[in-house]
Amino acid sequence: MKAFWRWLVLVAVAAVALQLFFVARIALMVVIDPQSTSFERSEAWRIRTGKADFRWRQQWMPYAQISDHLKRAVIASEDGSFVNHEGVDWEALEKAWEKNSKAEARAQNLTARAPARAPTRPPKVVGGSTITQQLAKNLFLSGERTLLRKGQEFVLTLLLEALLSKQRILEIYLNSVEWGEGVFGAEAAAQHYFRKPAARLGSYEAARLAVMLPRPKYFETRPSSGYLASRAATIQARMADAELP
Repeated sequence: MKAFWRWLVLVAVAAVALQLFFVARIALMVVIDPQSTSFERSEAWRIRTGKADFRWRQQWMPYAQISDHLKRAVIASEDGSFVNHEGVDWEALEKAWEKNSKAEARAQNLTARAPARAPTRPPKVVGGSTITQQLAKNLFLSGERTLLRKGQEFVLTLLLEALLSKQRILEIYLNSVEWGEGVFGAEAAAQHYFRKPAARLGSYEAARLAVMLPRPKYFETRPSSGYLASRAATIQARMADAELP
C-alpha cells in the first residue's frame, strides 16, 4: 500500500512539474519567439527520413509585417470569435458535436441498409478548436487523440490566454502553422504560393491560404480545386466582419 501511495505522489509531482515547465515556456514567449513547435519537429523528422531532398521553408515575421488581410481571413475561416472568447469557444464545440453525432448516425443507417460488400465512406469529422487550442496542440503536444492529451490541450489553452495577449497568440500561430509540405508560417506560404512577402498579400490570396489550413498538404497538390476557389470567395466576403486583436 505504501508503494502505491509513493507512486501516486511521484506521479502528482511529475504532473505539477510538467505544468510549471509549460508555464515557464509560455511566459518566455511574451518576449522570445519560439524557434520551433512540437508539430514542426515531428514533421521535420518525417520529411528528413522520407526524402533525400529535404527542404524546409519558414521565416519569422513580426505581427505588423503580416498582411491584415491574412489575419482577417484566418480568423474568419478558423475562429470567428477569436478576440472575444477565453481560449475555448463552447458554442462552436457544441455545434461541432451535434454535426458529428448526426453524421455518425447517418453513416450507421447507411451501413445497416447497404449490402456488406459495399462499404460506406466514414463520416466527416467537424472540429471546433479555436486558434488558441490549435496553437497549444502544435506548440507542445503530439497528434494522438486521447482524453489525457485533450485535457492537457485545455490546460495549455488557458495558460496561453492567461499569459499572452491575443495579438501575440495570433502572431505565433501565423508564424508556425503548416501551409504545405515543409512550408510553415505566413511568410513562407506567401512566397511559396504567390511569390510575394506576407505583408503584400491581397484579400483573395489571403482567403485562399486561410481555406488551406485544415488540409494544407492536400490543397498544395490541388491548386485548381473548385472547392478551394469557392470557399475562398466565401471567406473573402466574411473578412470585413473579422475583428483583429
